[in-house]
Amino acid sequence: MPVTVQRVLGIESSCDETGVALYDAEKGLLAHALYSQVSLHEEFGGVVPELASRDHVRKLAPLVREVMREAGCQSSDIDAIAFTQGPGLAGALMVGACFGRSLAYGWGVPALGVHHMEGHLLAPMLEADRPDFPFIALLVSGGHTQLVRVDGVGRYQLLGESLDDAAGEAFDKAAKMMELGYPGGPKLAALADQGNAERFDFPRPMVNRPGLDFSFSGLKTFTLNTVAACRAESGLTDQDKADIAAAFQAAVIGTLVIKCRRALKQEGLNQLVIAGGVSANRQLRAALSDEMSKLRGRVFYPRPAFCTDNGAMIAYAGYCRLAAGLSDDLKVTVRPRWPMTELDAVEAAE
Repeated sequence: MPVTVQRVLGIESSCDETGVALYDAEKGLLAHALYSQVSLHEEFGGVVPELASRDHVRKLAPLVREVMREAGCQSSDIDAIAFTQGPGLAGALMVGACFGRSLAYGWGVPALGVHHMEGHLLAPMLEADRPDFPFIALLVSGGHTQLVRVDGVGRYQLLGESLDDAAGEAFDKAAKMMELGYPGGPKLAALADQGNAERFDFPRPMVNRPGLDFSFSGLKTFTLNTVAACRAESGLTDQDKADIAAAFQAAVIGTLVIKCRRALKQEGLNQLVIAGGVSANRQLRAALSDEMSKLRGRVFYPRPAFCTDNGAMIAYAGYCRLAAGLSDDLKVTVRPRWPMTELDAVEAAE
């Protein structure tokens, strides 16, 4: 049953970024703050779950105070709290869930656990220019590559997904092969701008098969073999790395574009949403914009700051469900693995 919810505080702690935001039903996003743990994990070449959890403990309370101060709000102005319940790292999720649930109990307001990927999917709704239902969503991040038909909040039909590594994970692993450092994906994308994508002919995996699933394992193997061949020939030069990065990125983007086009035609839709960390990639945005122009359709993105994990998307996704009357009891649970298709449908809040 719909209820009146005006302001929702959102908390994101699924991996290595601590995000807090405050969403208002009438005014939109009032404030948001984000702390990235990149420098913490850099020396290890990847996210260390225990360190991530400890850092969320240190950063959550200061970020909440910062957001409340920026929005000019007191605890009495908050109607509900939303936190990321899953999927993600179990320890990191538990920190955010315990903090959010406890804060809600202390303030006497309802709390709700939010699906991380639903947050990404709905992030474009925070923008003034946003899509109408139904649309096709490409969720592309370090942990997920999925094509979803979206008919409303919670009304999701999975059309295709990665059968092995997600696109973002493939970016990170290709970067590691060339010793580009952490975080690998953004470093590879930046290096690709300096390379010649036509020097190496990288395959576009699974595009000649029917269906909308993805596979990037073969592309990783091709990258590994190309790196090895360059090393054996004359040593792996900086230009070799740039050219490999450019060819790898072009192959991933080409694959994503082909599958998006196929999904839109299959479902008879002309609106595409792209969300998740990889959606910040400039070349991917340009390629999809060009493709949607050819199809006489439109593509929608969150602003770059909301492509990666953030509290704003959790606050908004939580608002949509809290306004429909949903909330959790006092028991704190997290779901490190949580298919988005298990979510219940709700009426749109706006």
